[in-house]
Amino acid sequence: MQTDFDGKEYMIGAKFKLKTPMLGVPVGSVGYVFNQYDDFDYPRELGVQIIFENGNYDGFSITEQEMFLEYLGYDTRYVGYKFKNVMQVYMDYRSGYWKWDWQNNIFVIYLFCK
Repeated sequence: MQTDFDGKEYMIGAKFKLKTPMLGVPVGSVGYVFNQYDDFDYPRELGVQIIFENGNYDGFSITEQEMFLEYLGYDTRYVGYKFKNVMQVYMDYRSGYWKWDWQNNIFVIYLFCK
């Protein structure tokens, strides 16, 4: 994670894998953090909102992050993402802004089978 000017971790662009199914998102789905906020229970920690491969999104407190998510790394392509509202996040998803590993795999399989 990066650190912002207050010394808190900067989570925009962090990549996670879901460890349990929830809200229409299956186990193993990958998602990116598109928004962060001061955690409601632990204000010195960051809560995050994550968009997943299927276009669904959810918010996670620090406790929920530890319980339900596996940290996979950080993708600098998304460090400058500016959250406006969830409709914009979804429009960005539909336009292909968020990139998923499986998209590359489908392309490679297509080339291999062609």
